[in-house]
Amino acid sequence: MSNVPVDLKYTHSDEWIRVNNDGTILMGITDYAQNALGDMVFVEMQEAGQTLEVDQECGVVESVKAASEVNMPVSGEIIEVNAAVEASPEVINTDPYGDGWLMKMKPVDTGSLDGLMDSVAYEAKLAASDH
Repeated sequence: MSNVPVDLKYTHSDEWIRVNNDGTILMGITDYAQNALGDMVFVEMQEAGQTLEVDQECGVVESVKAASEVNMPVSGEIIEVNAAVEASPEVINTDPYGDGWLMKMKPVDTGSLDGLMDSVAYEAKLAASDH
């Protein structure tokens, strides 16, 4: 079973979101996604300073098995990209919810977070897709 922390929000495309105390959002791909993709070999994210809409592509992660788009979970401005992950993509495999985060952003509207899944809903989605 995949690791699904209860303090995060989740998208249907397997990204996780952590809302920080300062209102910024940290995001990455879930344990389920990194498991399905396999060993990460390349990560490229949009540059800091760009403002993107919800569901717009904000980067790509490539593994030995496949390449996968990373999409914006909410509309907002990218304020930081995790250069350590771009330099060493395998960190996503070992610590997807910690050092393996992909980017930090400032949301345009925090109300858009309401459309994201909590851990219970995300686990139910994973259970339904395993059949």
